[in-house]
Amino acid sequence: MNKDQVIGALILIASVLGIIVYGWLLFFVAPQLVLQISAFIAILVILGILAWIGWTMATTPPPAPMEAEITTSTQETSTKTESTGKEKID
Repeated sequence: MNKDQVIGALILIASVLGIIVYGWLLFFVAPQLVLQISAFIAILVILGILAWIGWTMATTPPPAPMEAEITTSTQETSTKTESTGKEKID
């Protein structure tokens, strides 16, 4: 087995054990507490991802508009054409 297969097998085993432990806790130990913790973690993950997206959007500067680059290069080309009387081909 190569390294990726070993890691995959370990993930599989850990997941199955997690399912077994979760089921045991849910049905035999403290069902209400387990459900409350599970719901809290699910909401925490969802709202954490949304907060991260919001933070990234709020702190990332907007990209430079592409129209300015096109306008500048068009003006430079027309200026060169006017001054030489010949059209420049790039």
